Amino acid sequence: MSIEFYVAAARDQGASDLHLEGGLPPALRVRGALKTGGEPVSARFLLEMARQIVGAEQWPHFVERRSYDLSRTISGVRCRINILQTARGIGFAIRLLASFQASIEKLNLHPDLRRFATLPHGLVLLSGPTGCGKSSTMAALIQEINTTESRHILTIESPIEHTFRPRQSYIRQREVGRDTPSFEQALIDALREDPDVLMVGEMREPEVMRLTLNASETGHLVFATVHSSSCIEALQRIANAFPSDMQSAVRAQMADCLGGVVCQRLRYRPELKIRVPELEILVPTYATKAHIRSGDFSRIGSSLETGAEHGCWTWQRYQTWIENRKQWNIPDASEKADVEPASEDVVSLPPIASPVKAPREAGAQSSPRVNESSRTGRAIEIEPVEGGLSELIKKLEG
Repeated sequence: MSIEFYVAAARDQGASDLHLEGGLPPALRVRGALKTGGEPVSARFLLEMARQIVGAEQWPHFVERRSYDLSRTISGVRCRINILQTARGIGFAIRLLASFQASIEKLNLHPDLRRFATLPHGLVLLSGPTGCGKSSTMAALIQEINTTESRHILTIESPIEHTFRPRQSYIRQREVGRDTPSFEQALIDALREDPDVLMVGEMREPEVMRLTLNASETGHLVFATVHSSSCIEALQRIANAFPSDMQSAVRAQMADCLGGVVCQRLRYRPELKIRVPELEILVPTYATKAHIRSGDFSRIGSSLETGAEHGCWTWQRYQTWIENRKQWNIPDASEKADVEPASEDVVSLPPIASPVKAPREAGAQSSPRVNESSRTGRAIEIEPVEGGLSELIKKLEG
């Protein structure tokens, strides 16, 4: 068995996510449902794979942080990988990304979304829960600009999920931890790098939110993601991330630069055998911006309900459009993404040692006790005990 074997099996079953954990069978998320089966995975195998994928230079940082994010093409599939320590040892959470180049048509999105790709400047927020396809929708908007306009696009991601081949636009992609130490530093650098369009992979910390708002105020078109269950909640989440004495200024800044908010979720359609994105779309009007400035977010709902002529879409109205839609794009597994080919002239610098938090005191981490019967090569049976990751590694390597 190899990591390639598991990813290929997940791909063949149409899975969006693959989970591997020592002593447990693999788990696949297929059409939103989690399914498990097969032989348990060896904890020793996962440790070896983690060492190989993370690399010797970054391994000490993984040991200190107990997690590591990266993207990699495995078995022809672009994967976003999170390696983590759990009570059972080393675990993998692997997101299998679309094998085709994301676009508005191929993702079965409403054509109205193109309006955000044509904005000259401002902030466009893409929101929704984890795993709802925010990154793919944002990639589709970037690809729309790439194929229709001559603009300088700069992406800041952790890790890079969708790679782009420059068409009409000039595209640079930076990965946090590899090409820049942090989102904050990359956003500061971006203002000196003459971009027309910025893509911020995730906006969680207040400082990243502040710098993103500043960039959208200074003549840039900025796309950013935020976790929320509605457009209104996305705006509230940003405003409430700041201290109370700063929130009034942040709301005014957000109202001035906001270009739109898209909230997304996925719903499985049995007749198509695919998951289709459902959207709530908020296009800010004068009334909406006034509500944002005053902090009266609850009143934005009425603007969303009555704003169809301005391009707003409620969940219900969008579902009606989906029910009436006749033509759908069904992804073809043989279709390849239009990505930039690897260059032989690439010169890589040593990986950046990102600042990490100090590890917890000894005994605070949970790690597994290895059953001696696993030395025979069968799956390692483990159970959580007190200890450290270094102790686990010694046992598995012993």
